[in-house]
Order: sequence, then C-alpha cells, then structure tokens
Amino acid sequence: MIFKPYYSFETGCAAYVVGCGGLGVCAVVDPREEDVESYVAFAASKGMRLTHVIDTHVHADHHSGGPRLAERVGAPYFLHASADVALTFEPLTDGQELRVGNVALRVIHTPGHTPESICLVVTDGKRGAAPWFVLTGDTLFVGAVGRPDLPGHARENAAELYESIHTKLLTLPDAVEVYPAHFAGSLCGAGMSGKPSSTIAFEKRWNPLLSAGREAFIDAICEVPPKPLEAAQVVRCNQGRGHREDGAVSADGDNL
Repeated sequence: MIFKPYYSFETGCAAYVVGCGGLGVCAVVDPREEDVESYVAFAASKGMRLTHVIDTHVHADHHSGGPRLAERVGAPYFLHASADVALTFEPLTDGQELRVGNVALRVIHTPGHTPESICLVVTDGKRGAAPWFVLTGDTLFVGAVGRPDLPGHARENAAELYESIHTKLLTLPDAVEVYPAHFAGSLCGAGMSGKPSSTIAFEKRWNPLLSAGREAFIDAICEVPPKPLEAAQVVRCNQGRGHREDGAVSADGDNL
C-alpha cells in the first residue's frame, strides 16, 4: 500500500492518497482545490493512475478539489448517495466496497455532521484481511467529533452522530488507526487535537465525548463556536450551486 497524507496546518485540513503500487492505481480522499496538481504529480511519481476521487461529505470550510480533480484525470467522483448536490457523481452506499488494486475501501454511512457523511475503512489485501485504518471525515476527530449544527437541526443531528459513532465506528478493532479530515485549526469541531491521527483504542480511552452518555454527548457537541460566516457560501459552491469570489468557473460552466 502507498498512503500519503496531505496536511494543511494553517487551516487544519487533511486529504489522503491511498494506492496500490503493485497494480499502479490510487484514490484521493477529501482533496482540496489548491492541491489538485500535487495529487496528480504524486500519483505519477509512483507510477499510479488516479482511479477514484472521494469526498467524505460536502465540506463547509474549504473548496473541494473533488470535481476538478476527477475531471482532470478522467476518474469518477464519489459521494454518498444522499448528497444534495448539483454535480455528477457516483453514489456510495453503506457497506459498499471500492477496490483500488489490492486495497479495499469499505464505506460506512455515518450521518450526524452532515446527512451524507461517510467514513472509509481501509484494508491492505497484501498485508492481511483485518482493517488497517479508517478515514473518518468529519465524524470522528482526534479528541473531538464533528459539529452538528452546520446543516441546521443541531440536536437531531447530534443524536444521529452519537449513533453513528457508537454503533459503527467504535465497533471497529481497537488497533485500527484513525485519520480524520480535520485537526486543530479547523472550525468543523471543538477541542480537536493538533495531532492529526490516532487509534480507535486511544479515542475510546481519552476522547471525553466518547465516554459521555447520549444526552450529555448531545448537550456537549451543541455548544460550538458560531458558524463561520462563509460556511453557507462554501457549501453551495461545493454543491455546484454557489459562487466563488475569485472569478473561477463552476462545474456547470457558469462564471463564479
């Protein structure tokens, strides 16, 4: 397996390239728009074709590079089937498995931060049948969890997030590594660690939200900083409906 994180310490954003060097294919998860050419160059340097472009959800804090990257390399763009977007994408469903050479990415639908949020459980078939790590998007962070208020209906979303974490993510083996889409510096959660990765066991032991009961969990994660003023505009742009301030062109060809 080839695994390369891309960390932006200024904004607390993380993207990941996951690939199979032997068969020369790879996926990019949660790509940022400004790094599109970096992903293409890295894949080429390892002799890999970029065959899957995946967003774990519709991001609210940065412009996704997903649609542009997919068009750039001629690969499909993936989101969960429930994503409310005006973009062409391949729909993902809970339990679906994507094969990237000898690497398998199993989709877990984990609504709560957003209705379409997913996590990806990654297994290296050359290494063994057990999962190695999970890309948790904005569902589970190191020391925190995703904020539930961005789509509105914060308490209902928080209840969904509690179920997603406890009935899905925390049932993974303790040794599974955790790689979220954000860390300290992002406003997509409160109390995130500056360390961008962890394990299921460490989060069970030290993440204070994971030991809280359901109602305490809901109360705690609904106490978040105000929504960033630009969040709604960024979401609309990432849905293919909004307008950029830099004069760029949207996926539907309109000047933004």
